[in-house]
Amino acid sequence: MTPASSNADAIPDGRDETQTERLDRNWSQLVQELRVTQTGTQILTGFLLTLAFQSRFVKLDAVQVQIYLVLVVLAGLTTLLGLTPVAIHRALFRKRAMAQLVATGNVLLKLTLACVGLILTGTTLFIFAVVVSTQAGIIVGAVALVATVALWIFVPFGVRPEHPLADRDHGDSV
Repeated sequence: MTPASSNADAIPDGRDETQTERLDRNWSQLVQELRVTQTGTQILTGFLLTLAFQSRFVKLDAVQVQIYLVLVVLAGLTTLLGLTPVAIHRALFRKRAMAQLVATGNVLLKLTLACVGLILTGTTLFIFAVVVSTQAGIIVGAVALVATVALWIFVPFGVRPEHPLADRDHGDSV
């Protein structure tokens, strides 16, 4: 196993594929996941960028403006993180570095998802702070953060093969 291999590479999954085929499949799956996150990130970023040009924007208090600016920076960072695997792929194209590309892309996608979660939480906080109150924004933002952590971190543990609730034989038993 190479240093760039993940633990999943060591677990037999019934596929009859070479290491190169597995890396190609892993890269293809990463690209698909990046496409999904990029679409959502682009929509959120576009939404945030248009807010500064709305007539009501001048009525924001200092805290709301600070929250907004943090969200814009975070949206920009998330966009950069999501596009970095593409830039790396271009730089490493045909240089037999697929293992490094997949490993790096995996880390960057996880960072992108973390930032998307923060943007979703922050945008929820921001909207409630502007429309209702700062206190309501903090409460709803906290709920959004807990929901994101629960759904994106804890739920995946429940579907891992080594978890007792996971269906090992794909049968109908629960």
